[in-house]
Amino acid sequence: MKFDTPATQNPIDQLKVVGHGVDRIDGPLKTTGTAPYAYERHDVAPQAAVGYVLGAAIGKGRIGSMDIEAARRAPGVLAVVTAQNAGKLGKGKMNTAKLLGGPDIEHYHQAIALVVAENLEQARAASRLIRVQYERAQGKFDLAAQKSATDKAGKNEPKEDRVGDFESAYAQAAIKIDHTYTTPDQSHAMMEPHASTAMWEGDALTVWTSNQMVAWGRGDVARTLGVPREKVRLISPYVGGGFGAKLFVRADAVLAALGARAAGRPVKVALQRPLIANNTTHRPATIQRVRIGTTQDGKITAIGHESWSGDLPGGQPEEAVQQTRLLYAGANRLTALNLMELNLPEGNAMRAPGEAPGLMALEIAVDEMAEAAGLDPVEFRVRNDTQVDPSKPDRPFSQRRLIECLRLGADHFGWADRSPRPGSRREGRWLVGLGVAAAFRNNLVTDSAARVRLDAAGQVIVETDMTDIGTGSYTIIAQTAAEMLGVPLAKVIVRLGDSTFPVSAGSGGQWGANSSTAGVYAACDKLRTAILQRLGFASDGAVFADGTVTDANGRQATLRDAAAGGDLVAEDKLEFGDLDKKFQQSTFGAHFVEVAVDAATGETRIRRMLAVCAAGRILNPKTARSQVIGAMTMGVGAALMEELAVDDRVGYFVNHDLASYEVPVHADIPSQEVIFLDETDPVSSPMKAKGVGELGLCGVGAAIANAIYNATGVRVRDYPVTLDKLLAGLPELA
Repeated sequence: MKFDTPATQNPIDQLKVVGHGVDRIDGPLKTTGTAPYAYERHDVAPQAAVGYVLGAAIGKGRIGSMDIEAARRAPGVLAVVTAQNAGKLGKGKMNTAKLLGGPDIEHYHQAIALVVAENLEQARAASRLIRVQYERAQGKFDLAAQKSATDKAGKNEPKEDRVGDFESAYAQAAIKIDHTYTTPDQSHAMMEPHASTAMWEGDALTVWTSNQMVAWGRGDVARTLGVPREKVRLISPYVGGGFGAKLFVRADAVLAALGARAAGRPVKVALQRPLIANNTTHRPATIQRVRIGTTQDGKITAIGHESWSGDLPGGQPEEAVQQTRLLYAGANRLTALNLMELNLPEGNAMRAPGEAPGLMALEIAVDEMAEAAGLDPVEFRVRNDTQVDPSKPDRPFSQRRLIECLRLGADHFGWADRSPRPGSRREGRWLVGLGVAAAFRNNLVTDSAARVRLDAAGQVIVETDMTDIGTGSYTIIAQTAAEMLGVPLAKVIVRLGDSTFPVSAGSGGQWGANSSTAGVYAACDKLRTAILQRLGFASDGAVFADGTVTDANGRQATLRDAAAGGDLVAEDKLEFGDLDKKFQQSTFGAHFVEVAVDAATGETRIRRMLAVCAAGRILNPKTARSQVIGAMTMGVGAALMEELAVDDRVGYFVNHDLASYEVPVHADIPSQEVIFLDETDPVSSPMKAKGVGELGLCGVGAAIANAIYNATGVRVRDYPVTLDKLLAGLPELA
């Protein structure tokens, strides 16, 4: 099915099932421990051996020699896999560094060996017997130092986007600011580690893995191992969290496959927690300069946002300026991305890549600009709203209700009670402040396919390689099929995460819910046609409801009648056209936060949070709310505590486990509220929906930093906002 014109009235608009806060249908399996995750596939891969990964102990250099003989002879060991004995290996399209290193080492904890043994303890003990001699090379591990060196050498070639004449407009602006902000390296800290179980049957490989994008993963496993794609099957029905770290194949999948081939039996590999931060991917640190110039009455005339971030050779910059191209009006604009070569572990996608760290800088700068212009922060944002792409005024937003999010949020949160004078509101020992930030995330869509079957019992079976990373994919897909075919939710069976199923959008980039349900919509629409043809009913005016089909003439039959002559199967793909070229498609919101800061110690406590979101049709308010609350919580971590500490002598993240990498918990955030605007976006998809899971994160960090400033009068521009950055500037104790 082609989607190249805005959606009109369709069966989803009935909202008999879609749009309702349905409990997750996978919930009982997960809460009872019966949902099989990748490392637990004893049912299909019995007597699996266990692999233990050895990571490199240097950040850059070469392996001079590696002695594995003692490990090979250790009790229970079945095989030791290294780059020297693994055979010729390629590199996946989605991987920046090789997943099995040697002799060259590209980053700290790059996998250099896999020990396969009868159990984990034997494999781990044997790995300690491997003797590696390294030849260290000088690495680049400090972003600020690299930026400084590159600036002085004049070699940097930023990726720039210009509209108008930023420099002249900024120089002539009546009011202006120019500040630099930093965000640190951050780690995905999902509950389930990167894990895979692999089994060969002849030359055919099956990998049960924890992966967000099954089709991408299948291709990269085949490419890395040098085997035909059709000989590889990836299965990932349940993913215990990903946040972008599992968008791409990692070392666990490839090494499990290599270990299974070497040992001649199934092998399972889970990256040990201390290895994940350095071996997989992370959100890279940024240095961001924001300049804004306005008229005397606070209208933006010039806005510039430049970002510096680092990655391994061949990597990509963190797209921290993309929201600045679209969020506020202004005739003269400059955005620039600068990529520094670093030998730290790979920088890549982490929930809301680009906008999350970009808004952490931009939305503080906007507050600072509002203060300089003598305007309330909400009013300043409203005053600089735009209904068109600022760089292409003939390209309107398909939907843009940012002002409504800000106004509704301010009213609901009690913004009028906020004191405009920082540090003026006290409650005993606590300094209290309110903060706001706009939320923005582009609405991405990608082609998605599904197969739908109607059986003789009147059941509807949906198959697609879409994944569920804890976000509710099973449920909204079931709701879509139930709505389209007029059956109760209990009559829908959803099967996900198998590369033998039609290729879906996958889970990532906030595109999964909208795109995958659109693919199911297309397949169900095709199945509706097949059902009507089987029954001899005309398609015009036919109604599917309560397990029956009624045509325009009043003739009626059940779905079981339609399938009595054999199962009916339909498969289709939703192919998105060029509507994104005619309309700018984005999601919007507003975050409001109240904090209390201890006047003596600088300790910050979150008191309450509110997110107001405009993200198209909300397919399931319960699962969507859960997504936004989780994102808000993640934003608290980014604002107040999360930071990978870099040892810039040897190039690794020191706090690389859950004991030392701090994340917020329930007790840190007593009150969180989410409001969804009632809207549909026909330009987005037949579902008229958009993504929302990453919008809930975008802007949260800045709202907290702005609230802290309002509470204390201390402006911190370097995240996380820890108490040591507040203490010197706190007002005198009464």
